[in-house]
Amino acid sequence: MAGGGAAPAPTGVSIERAQLYKGRVTPYVVTTCLIAAVGGSIFGYDIGISGGVTSMDPFLEKFFPVVYRKKNNKSQNNYCKYDNQGLSAFTSSLYLAGLVASLAASPVTRHRGRRTSILCGGLSFIAGATLNASAQNLAMLLLGRILLGVGIGFGNQAVPLYLSEMAPAHLRGGLNMMFQLATTLGIFSANMINFATEKIHPWGWRLSLGLAAFPALLMTAAGLFLPETPNSLIERGNPERGLAVLQRIRGTHGVDAEFQDMVDASELANSIQHPYRNIFEKRNRPQLVLAVFMPAFQILTGINSVLFYAPVLFQSMGFGGNASLYSSMVTGAVLVLSTVVSIVAVDRLGRRPLLIAGGIQMIVCQAIVALILGLKFGDDKQLSKPFSITVVVIICLFVAAFGWSWGPLGWTVPSEIFPLETRSAGQSITVAVNLFFTFAIAQSFLSLLCSFKFGIFLFFAGWILIMTVFVFFFLPETKGVPIEEMVLIWRKHWFWKKVLPPVA
Repeated sequence: MAGGGAAPAPTGVSIERAQLYKGRVTPYVVTTCLIAAVGGSIFGYDIGISGGVTSMDPFLEKFFPVVYRKKNNKSQNNYCKYDNQGLSAFTSSLYLAGLVASLAASPVTRHRGRRTSILCGGLSFIAGATLNASAQNLAMLLLGRILLGVGIGFGNQAVPLYLSEMAPAHLRGGLNMMFQLATTLGIFSANMINFATEKIHPWGWRLSLGLAAFPALLMTAAGLFLPETPNSLIERGNPERGLAVLQRIRGTHGVDAEFQDMVDASELANSIQHPYRNIFEKRNRPQLVLAVFMPAFQILTGINSVLFYAPVLFQSMGFGGNASLYSSMVTGAVLVLSTVVSIVAVDRLGRRPLLIAGGIQMIVCQAIVALILGLKFGDDKQLSKPFSITVVVIICLFVAAFGWSWGPLGWTVPSEIFPLETRSAGQSITVAVNLFFTFAIAQSFLSLLCSFKFGIFLFFAGWILIMTVFVFFFLPETKGVPIEEMVLIWRKHWFWKKVLPPVA
């Protein structure tokens, strides 16, 4: 199943080299990966906190009075109560700033190390959270969001790379997914906090926004105290330190094969002066395509629309304020649990089966929700209690499918496929594409909901169908392949071997 009829999995790659890699899973490498993954929690916390805060009356009354009046207007179209470009900009401005920051982070990550980018991200996020919590006007609020975006741009660029390079090949998928697990825990924590602070009038929203500084402090501490990856140390001219770190994280001195692969990759990487120009060469075409399509598809599942605007979405469907926050809290818990399932399964089942099965489940869920809303909900109709419960259950099943498939793997696959010389640039492209589509969906979702109504779910279902077909035909299996040997899988793939130039 991992290979599929059209795209056989390159199982021979792992046999060629991974057998020579020595070592075990040490407590040291698990600890460093867990701490580094906390960087994902700031991304998740913001996703979860935005929707809850934008549904709180004191926040809307202070910064978005037009939306506040529409929300309380009984004659207002249920789908259009929150349709406001200013409110959308509050959510989306962060991701536009993150897009720019992720591109700026690439040379920092490559020349100064992964830890430096993690540290920059943490400090910027602390500044943004402080501004948001103390905001007196819309300008302060948006400036704080921009600083949060800079933090996310640096963090999302560096943390997945850090995890991929520290993890042993046979557990790289599971350890890399700690980033997504931290993201989901951040979302769940934000939902819990919103549920509590919604009852604190009139400043509960300030507490929700200000508490973003807590995961940012953890991320800053990670940047200060974690070891640099051996790949980065070798690339920056410190092979002795790189070897020492590699021996420590693998728990053995017999790391000659893995170390030699890193040295070879580093020599090639240092011969490349312009990685962004190099990444567009034909020999890097498969990685570039996946670096663009995987993050784009991840967002086009529609998951961020559910997570950003869960309270708003549920209120639009007729749930009360507390009920909507409670429902979004449940979806956050489901996301955490399903991500744990993916961590356990990814290095046993592989990437492809999870992505394909998750895609099929999400399509079915989106279609069912669209059918229920189309028949039982509209301008003059509210969902009955049984149908409301059904919608929440189906959305939870959708979130679960995302949590064990496209959620973690949308980050894991791009972070592990690039050779060292283009890895930092490739990860920057991945993050930039992810944040661009996140910005576009965040800015347009409330307007799309007003225009498409229940059809918004069919819109996303169509995209999920496209991405599932894409994975079946164009994504080779990367389970168990050493990160510095990943370049070999493209020449074994039925399609990409036709695209790549001949070996010199």
